[in-house]
Amino acid sequence: MHGFVPVSPDVPAPPGAAFGDVPLPARAFDPGMGLAVARRTVLRAADGEDFGRVADRVAAGNMALLGRPPTAPERLERARLRNAIATGALITSGRHLQHGDAGQAARNMEVFTNCATAGASFTEFYLLLNGAGVGRAYDDDLCPVDWAMAPALLLYLSPSHPDWPKDRASLHRFGVEFGLLRWGMSLDAFGDAEEADVRGFLARELLHDLDRVPGDARHYAIADTREGWAKAVEILEGMAFRRERDRTLLIDLSRVRPLGVPIKGMQGRPASGPLSLLRAFINLRREVIEPARDRDPEGEVLRPWEQALRADHILSTEVQVGGARRAARMATKSWRDPGALRFVRLKAEGGLWTANHSLMVDAEFWDRLGRADDEPMTRHARTLFEAATACAYVNGEPGFINGDRLEDARTGFARQKPATAEAGSARYRVEDGAALLEDVARCAATTAFPVTTNPCGEVVLHVTGGYCVISDFAPLLACPVALEALASGGVSGDVARDWDARVEDAVRLGVRFLVRVNRMDALYAAEVARTNRIGIGPTGLHEWAWARFGLAFRDLLDEARSKPFWDALARFSAAAKEEATRYAASLGMAPPATVTTIKPAGTTSKLFGLTEGAHLPARRQYLRWVQFRGGPDGDPLIGDYAARGYPTRALETFPGVTVVGFPTLPLIQRLGLGERLVIAPEATPEEQYRWLMLLERHWIGAERGNQVSYTLKIATDRVGLEDFRALLRAHQPHLRCCAVLPSRPDRDLGYEYLPEEEVSEDEFRRIVAGIHDPGVAEAVDLARLQCEAGVCPI
Repeated sequence: MHGFVPVSPDVPAPPGAAFGDVPLPARAFDPGMGLAVARRTVLRAADGEDFGRVADRVAAGNMALLGRPPTAPERLERARLRNAIATGALITSGRHLQHGDAGQAARNMEVFTNCATAGASFTEFYLLLNGAGVGRAYDDDLCPVDWAMAPALLLYLSPSHPDWPKDRASLHRFGVEFGLLRWGMSLDAFGDAEEADVRGFLARELLHDLDRVPGDARHYAIADTREGWAKAVEILEGMAFRRERDRTLLIDLSRVRPLGVPIKGMQGRPASGPLSLLRAFINLRREVIEPARDRDPEGEVLRPWEQALRADHILSTEVQVGGARRAARMATKSWRDPGALRFVRLKAEGGLWTANHSLMVDAEFWDRLGRADDEPMTRHARTLFEAATACAYVNGEPGFINGDRLEDARTGFARQKPATAEAGSARYRVEDGAALLEDVARCAATTAFPVTTNPCGEVVLHVTGGYCVISDFAPLLACPVALEALASGGVSGDVARDWDARVEDAVRLGVRFLVRVNRMDALYAAEVARTNRIGIGPTGLHEWAWARFGLAFRDLLDEARSKPFWDALARFSAAAKEEATRYAASLGMAPPATVTTIKPAGTTSKLFGLTEGAHLPARRQYLRWVQFRGGPDGDPLIGDYAARGYPTRALETFPGVTVVGFPTLPLIQRLGLGERLVIAPEATPEEQYRWLMLLERHWIGAERGNQVSYTLKIATDRVGLEDFRALLRAHQPHLRCCAVLPSRPDRDLGYEYLPEEEVSEDEFRRIVAGIHDPGVAEAVDLARLQCEAGVCPI
């Protein structure tokens, strides 16, 4: 929070007058699933399950980022911001709702950053540990580390550490977690031979006598922090970059807190312990460093870009943020790279499940697919497209991102970034990895695609590293009257005027909210200052279109018929960009390079039962299965939900994980669309591409826009491979990006469970009847009211 112009006390009144200054009643969480998500990811004990208290602390923490005693206009803005959040009109994002409080200014920005990129494995690991989704470009010229040149790696955990496997039960658990035992082996079946195997593994893979360490070895005792974990990877990766193969590095994990100990910075959620990190370093040594030393230097296998890809996968599998696993990654590679075909095939082979894989393509790529010449790059493009689509038709990856259409590439702004490395933040200083980051920065200045995206694809970021803070606003929830009053359709002039004013105020308040977050201490401080990048976007679009304008999905595709909707969206987009420029200038900050986006909005939308971001509702009624940590030290919420009658299931394919099923009736079903409701499986691919193009035009805009995060599902029982390829060639070149995911009927997928399980009307009613929970009763009452109105949602 340094280097910015102090805020002048002579500032005009802030936006938000439509929300007033007196605290408004907080919106209740959607019964069942909404409250469950809130309990799991948002609420603290002091919140008392009251979203108004969440809004109080989030608004207080955000306004404190100004770094000065508040002026009268700033106190007014805080009150209005609180109301916008409390009503649900400005939901922000899950991490702001979870972490935001009066102490925010003293924390690092990474905790509040949804979207990031990284140019090295240690920076990616650090950002993942902070909960960010991280993208990385694995282009040949951006991966200079040859892990074959890493030092000899010794690993030590003190036998006195509580997590050191001492007895038969802990040895069995160690064997299970390290994949040393037969799948599903119980403690009763764990015999002497298996115990000997586990003890032998410990003897081989860990150092037991510190006196045997070479005198010139480098020692690092991992500090019990995110920064300490990342620093261990930085030291190892930095030594590999400097080609210090003849040296020895000892990493001591003894100071890492034991499994299950509360993490204060994660509201008391349980720590994952040292064994998870130990497994990462063992796997780095066995699956990257040693194979890299044995590789054929002239072959295509395990070139440095692939080493980086595998190293990042190994590290990300061990990211456990307070008991909630999160390792969201995007892996991209330029279509021009010779290794692009292997990049595609690696995903087809399976195993690299922690990242979404996408090819970075451009207009030349699509043009070459239609050319008749036999030039080498034309043949390469055709071969790559055939292989990529054959793989994507099965598992949805790799995708195709039009790198030349992304904002910073299109305008040339990405090329303006200085070819220097970030020094780090007050919390994390880059040391061993500084030369590596400088080398990547120099290479990025001339690379084919200087930008990539975050895992969900809605934000453009520089390949060397950058952040974007993002937020949702929910135009439906800005409605000044009760939603039940809208069921019959039709909005009076006064209500429409007040509603529109609230939506615009939510957008403007949200923009200012995000700009203030960019004042926080950050690892990428220079890039944050250069770009001041933000992304605000709507969620619950389909509910708003119906309730405010009387328009269903297919109406929206007729641009003339739905002109009021699209005009309103464009007007709010312009307001967001105008507010971003003006407010940033008042704080002495650069105008935000990007302003608009549409993010997936999974957590925020579930809180209030909305459709997520730009997506259509997936189903009319269903069970939404949510993962919880099971077992003896598992989440106590499992027993609570089971006692109330919610379906629960211990997974066999994921030992230690239990899923709880929440009967879900989307809010859009309660608004009275009836037969006009279109769910995702019913919309054609052409209709969904049309929807995305309209959103890019009217909300993202021609300038200063990010992207729309969207997953378009293709029913492979109706669309063959060649039709799939034709769809991509016809529509994908005209968007910035869009994930296309093959889908089959749930019954044909063969998975133990699916996140959303469609159920029949009768089954849905039976499950709801068996649950003894006031929240479910409330959901049933809402459904009954809609039925009485003649539009029964189930």
